[in-house]
Amino acid sequence: MIKRKLTDKLKEHFFKKKAIILIGPRQVGKTTLFKSIVEEINMSYVWFTGDEPNVPNIFNNITSGELIHLFGKNKIVVIDEAQQINNIGSIIKLIVDNIKDIQIIITGSSSFELANKLNEPLTGRKYEYLLYPVSFGELVEENGLIKEIQKLNTRLIYGSYPEIVTDLKNAEENLIWLSDSYLYKDILKLENIKKTSLLIKLLQALAWKVGSEVSYNELAKTTSSDPKTVEKYIDLLEKSFVIFRLNALSRNLRNEIKKSRKIYFYDNGIRNAVIGNFNPVSNRNDIGQLWENYLISERFKFLEYNKIRTNVFFWRTTQQQEIDYIEERAGYFYAYEFKFNPNKKARLSKTFQNAYPQHKFELINRENYHKFLGY
Repeated sequence: MIKRKLTDKLKEHFFKKKAIILIGPRQVGKTTLFKSIVEEINMSYVWFTGDEPNVPNIFNNITSGELIHLFGKNKIVVIDEAQQINNIGSIIKLIVDNIKDIQIIITGSSSFELANKLNEPLTGRKYEYLLYPVSFGELVEENGLIKEIQKLNTRLIYGSYPEIVTDLKNAEENLIWLSDSYLYKDILKLENIKKTSLLIKLLQALAWKVGSEVSYNELAKTTSSDPKTVEKYIDLLEKSFVIFRLNALSRNLRNEIKKSRKIYFYDNGIRNAVIGNFNPVSNRNDIGQLWENYLISERFKFLEYNKIRTNVFFWRTTQQQEIDYIEERAGYFYAYEFKFNPNKKARLSKTFQNAYPQHKFELINRENYHKFLGY
C-alpha cells in the first residue's frame, strides 16, 4: 500500500483529547488510511459508515450516556462519511467533552455539509486535514524519482486516484465508473439538486476551459442555464472536491483583470473521464491544459502537506499579458509559467516586474517540474 504523507501526522494526534477530521474527495483513500493506522495502533475500535441506511438513525438525538453504551470498551471510534449524519458536530462535541480515553475520527467528502455541522460546535476540539488523490511526492517515495518521472504521461492522462495508480490496466473503466457513480453523489444530495444533465454539461464545459478564464455568463449560454445556477453548481462542485478555483491577482494596475477566475480539476483522470478522452499525450491537442491542471493540482498537494501558507493567483491584463500561476508569501511574489515542451521559452512581462518588484520568475517544463513539486 502506498504510504500517504499524512500518516505520521495523523498518528501524532491520537489521544490528544481532540477529534481527528479528514476530508477530501470520495475514493481518495480516507478509509484505507485510517484503517491502516488503527490496525497499526492495535487498539479496539468500532466503525460506523454514514452511507449505510441505518447509521444516521443510530446517532439521532443520542445522549452521552447512550454513546458510552454504543461504543462499549472500544477506544477508537471512526465515523466514515460523517456528512450524512445530522448534528454530527454536536455529537462529536459530546464525545470529546464527556467520554474520556476515546479517540473520535471523522471522515467526509463534502466540505460544505461538514463545515456547516462541525465548525461552531468543535472550535478548539479538532485537528482537521485534507487528503488529495495520491501526490507526486507519495508516488516518488513509493516508486523512486526516476521511475515516477517516466510515468509522467500516464499521470497526465489517468491522474492519481489510488485505485488508478495501483491498477492501470483498468484505469479507463475505473475512472468512468468513478466519475459516473461517485462524482455527483454528495452534490445531488445538497439542496435536493436533481438536474444531473446540467451538472454533466457544466463539468464538460469546465473541462474544456481548464487553464482559461471562466465566465459564468458564457457557461450559462453553453449549458442552456442561467449565471446564478452555474455559479451555485460550481460552488457545490468545489465544496465536494471535484474542482477548485484560482482567482486573479489585482493590486496595482488599472488594466489588471480583477474579477476573473480559472477553474481546475482536483485530478487529471477525472477531467479526462468527464470529456471521455483517454488518448495518449502524443495524440492530444489539449496537452497545455493537461500540463497546467496537473502542475497546479500537484502543487496544491505539496503546499498542503508541507503546511506552506501562501496566497495563490493567476495574472492577466486587458492587453493579454499573463502569468499562469503566482504564489505570494510575505509580500514576495513567485511567478511561474508552464510549458510542457522544454524547448519553449517564456519571459516575465515588464508590466508585472514594475508593478511587483519583489518577485522571482521560473519557467516549469517537463525537465524540471519535479523540483517545482518538491523533489
